[in-house]
Amino acid sequence: MTEALSDDDIAYAGVAGQRALLRSGAVTSVRLLEIAHARIARYDRELNAFRTLFESARAEAQAADAALAAGDDRPLLGVPVAVKDYVAVAGHAPSQGTASPEPPAIEDAEVVRRLRAAGAVVVGATNLPELALWPFTESETFGVTRNPWDPSRTPGGSSGGSAAAVASGMVAAALGSDGGGSIRIPAACCGLVGLKPTRDLVSLAPVHEHWYGLSVAGCLTRTVADTVTVLNVLQDSTLEITEPPPMRIAWSLKPMLPAPVRPEVKRAVHDVVRRLDALGHTVVRADPSFDGLVESFLVRYATGTAQDLAQLADPSATELRTRAVAMLGRRLRGRALVRARRLGDTAAARLSRVPGGAAVLVTPTIPAPAPPAESLRGLRTLLLAGRRATFTSPWNVTGQPALSVPAGFSQEGLPLAVQLIGPPGSDALLLSLAAQLEQGPPPRPAL
Repeated sequence: MTEALSDDDIAYAGVAGQRALLRSGAVTSVRLLEIAHARIARYDRELNAFRTLFESARAEAQAADAALAAGDDRPLLGVPVAVKDYVAVAGHAPSQGTASPEPPAIEDAEVVRRLRAAGAVVVGATNLPELALWPFTESETFGVTRNPWDPSRTPGGSSGGSAAAVASGMVAAALGSDGGGSIRIPAACCGLVGLKPTRDLVSLAPVHEHWYGLSVAGCLTRTVADTVTVLNVLQDSTLEITEPPPMRIAWSLKPMLPAPVRPEVKRAVHDVVRRLDALGHTVVRADPSFDGLVESFLVRYATGTAQDLAQLADPSATELRTRAVAMLGRRLRGRALVRARRLGDTAAARLSRVPGGAAVLVTPTIPAPAPPAESLRGLRTLLLAGRRATFTSPWNVTGQPALSVPAGFSQEGLPLAVQLIGPPGSDALLLSLAAQLEQGPPPRPAL
């Protein structure tokens, strides 16, 4: 019964659970916001998920309660959410993880506008590494963001603040962006669902393109159904979860860049493969061809960073490793960038047909459970960070949807994950397959 629900139960109810509580009158939006603020006050000093909280949230919650009382049934009405401190929020100066004194945004980015139009209560902006560059969330300006499952570990990046906020029950969902794994890597590190949608499914407006086509916008949630609800707010078509028919599914442990895959990660992939076989799917091993993908990704990543850095109010207010990537990017413009895009187009055409004649490809999301925080520093980051994105970054080049879903835990109690990849436009299929794999309520970290 709802009367027996604790504040923890309500916090971890997710989007669907909180929507049901709001509509039944068991809780108000103002109360949900109070629970969110209490959890932030209790846990965020250690986790450092949020850069800032928005004073406007209470008025939004009060307006949501009035709308609920009037029978309004918008999909996120009254639900507390967070946004990555990379997107424009009217009146707020997004830091992009830097110390640059950026001006306040004049209006909301399209994804934020859609959240508000759906009735969401936007609690605050979450931390990221400088310019969303890294598969961890640490910066000299805003400090180290930590994993709720083990604060000595990273929550991943670059949407690590968003992942930590959702995994710790501070909010039901959070916006992220993914230019090389920045939604999927935090989802894997924190035991969440994280979809990199098909390129252009979710608008980046007011930006037309980011990192020369690598980046997309999306969200992090605790369940597949919650991801579907939020994504249906963020884009124009309607994604639906259906019972997937028996299909041919390929699996691979082949990384794009050399990286050792930990035994527990391999076991997680094998366990999922066995479950898919038991569900009636035909499972085959088939490795993708990554020809041209490394060059295409690195050139677009570096030149995109150079472009982002140049647009800051004070480009010098950044870390040396950030400026080093941008310096490389400035040298790779022109012919190198044209070639990189051509290589990406060729790879996209080839990999839009999943290896092995399959409908879906299963791989690890990351080669190891969440690494220790602060384990990559300085220019060493440039040499080693790519290993953490070795399974995720290829699909940014091709633009295909790729979904990270929880797949158990390591012996240390850290989340494990697998990645589902499909041809362009197969977002609904991936989500439906993930729903078939999902087993019961998602576990909670022992905060």
